[in-house]
Order: sequence, then structure tokens, then C-alpha cells
Amino acid sequence: MAEPAAQGGKRKREEEEEEEEAVEGAEAASVGNGTAGPARFPFTGFRLQKVLRESARDKTLFLHGKVNESSGDGQDAVVILEKTPFQVDEVAQLLAGNPELRLRLSNDVYSNYQLAPPPQLSGVKATVVFPATAKHLQKYGRQELHMVEESGEDYTNITLPYLEAQSLSIQWVYNILDKKAEAERIIYENPDPSDGFILLPDLKWDQKQLEDLYLIAICHRRGIKSLRDLTAEHLPLLRNIQREGQEAILQRYGVGPDRLRVYLHYQPSYYHLHVHFTALGHEAPGTGVERAHLLAEVIENLQLAPRHYQCRTLRYALRADDPLLACFRAAAGS
Repeated sequence: MAEPAAQGGKRKREEEEEEEEAVEGAEAASVGNGTAGPARFPFTGFRLQKVLRESARDKTLFLHGKVNESSGDGQDAVVILEKTPFQVDEVAQLLAGNPELRLRLSNDVYSNYQLAPPPQLSGVKATVVFPATAKHLQKYGRQELHMVEESGEDYTNITLPYLEAQSLSIQWVYNILDKKAEAERIIYENPDPSDGFILLPDLKWDQKQLEDLYLIAICHRRGIKSLRDLTAEHLPLLRNIQREGQEAILQRYGVGPDRLRVYLHYQPSYYHLHVHFTALGHEAPGTGVERAHLLAEVIENLQLAPRHYQCRTLRYALRADDPLLACFRAAAGS
């Protein structure tokens, strides 16, 4: 068994992957419950306890607060704030008009201003986890990352037993596949129960700018947890996802296959096989070499060696507080 090695320093890409998992996990819990009308937070008051995480580059902020204290029943809540993407047409109209500006710096041909945008251009997306448990606070807090080397034997003896003991719920995935949630968001479906899939926009994409294009293909066949389960038997499914997914995106959005990044995560955020489709120019979280595996290369590897992913050593990062990391360390005797 390969022993995990401490990852030196905090790398930006790994931080982005953590943020993707945190936001994706929170959004998954609310699948199919959205409304277009006015709404209220499911609590009153918010007294800041701690900034769990922040990213100036990605304009995200993870906050832990105490709520409902006025009723004498104070509870914990996590609020994740994200700056919504700019809409090019609206921004162009703003700049063509007479925006409110404050000069901050001027030097030769360069000048820097503070711009006050109108409300429609200054939106902030708020994801709420309430009531938040100690596990939520731990999950959304910043943690040091460590690189793990997982052999095929390690997966069988350490990772798989750990996953099976967790009883992780993916009912929200089945709700999508059964058309009980998000049916109106599906842009393509191959209904074959063995080699078919559903393609729909990822919740992180607002569907307004093709530069941020992000869709997910979720396979109909159940029981395929991740990359580790794939064999040559699954090649028809993977080829369908690659070919038909690219064709559907071309027809719907006019984005060709050569402008797409198509990949799987290992480890994934949830354990039902799904494939990510993102615009090639979009710096989507989770595309680092220690986590993303291009679908085309996965197909080629399985063509060359039918059980490639049962045997290959895979490397990925785990948070310092991840129980799976503790399992690896215990097995290594460290």
C-alpha cells in the first residue's frame, strides 16, 4: 500500500476544488425546490461567528452565523455568498451610459475606478445550510490538503469499505433520473437503461454566458460508483456520453467538441457515475491533474486494458479532517 504524502503548501487549484465540493453539496440538497418569486431566509437574524473560507479570486465567502437567537433558540447556519457572473450585454450598456465612478488611480494611459453598478448587475448568489451541524461547519471550513496514493488493492481494502459504511444518500440523483426533479432542465436524454444518460446544466452555471458553459451527464445505470468501477463492459455507455453529449451541446448551444473539456472526477463529489462538460476556456473548479480524468483518455485506457482502473494507482487530495485520510494513515501505521 502506498503511504499518503503531505502536500506542501496550499495550492490555488486545490482550494478551488474544495469550494466546488462545498457548494455542490449544498446545492444538491435543494434540487427541484427552486422558485422564481420573492423569498425569505429560513431563519431570523444572523450574528457572524466565523469566516469559514473566502476567495478573493472567485468572489466567494463562506460564513458561520448564529440565527434565531431572538426566540431563545439560537441555531447555527452556514451561508455561502458568490458574486454572480457578469452579463456582457448589460455591462456594455452600463459603460455606454453614464455610470457612477470614483477615480482611484491615473497613470499615463492607465486609470482605475470604483464603479457602482445598478442592482441588476450587482447580484449575489446565497446558498444556505440550515440548521447547520458540526459536520457542516467542519466541511465548509478551510483545511490543509494531503495527497493520497490509492492502489487498486487500497481501493478494495480501504476506500470501498469506507464508502459502503457511510451510506451516502444520492436520492437527489435518482429524483433527476426518474423525472421527479429538474425534468424541465434536461436538454438531452438517451433512455437506454444500460447505456443511456441524462444531460442537464450544472447548478453552478446560470446558462447566460457560453464562456461559463457547464453541463453534467448522469448515467441511467445504477451501481457504477466512480471511475474505479469502469471496465471495458462500460465502453458503449462512455462512448454514448461522449458522442451524443457533444452533439447535443453543439445543437443546443453551438459549441463544438473541440471547444469542450469532457472529464470525470476521482474522487467524485457523489458516487453515481457522471461526466462533466465544460467550456474549454472556463477555469472550472476541479480540473486539476490530481482530480480530473479526460473521458477520451478513460475510453482509450479501457480499450487497451479492460480492467485498467481496477489496477491503476490513482492519486488525489484529501482534506486533513477527512475520515478517509485517517483510514489510510491507520492502514499505513502512521
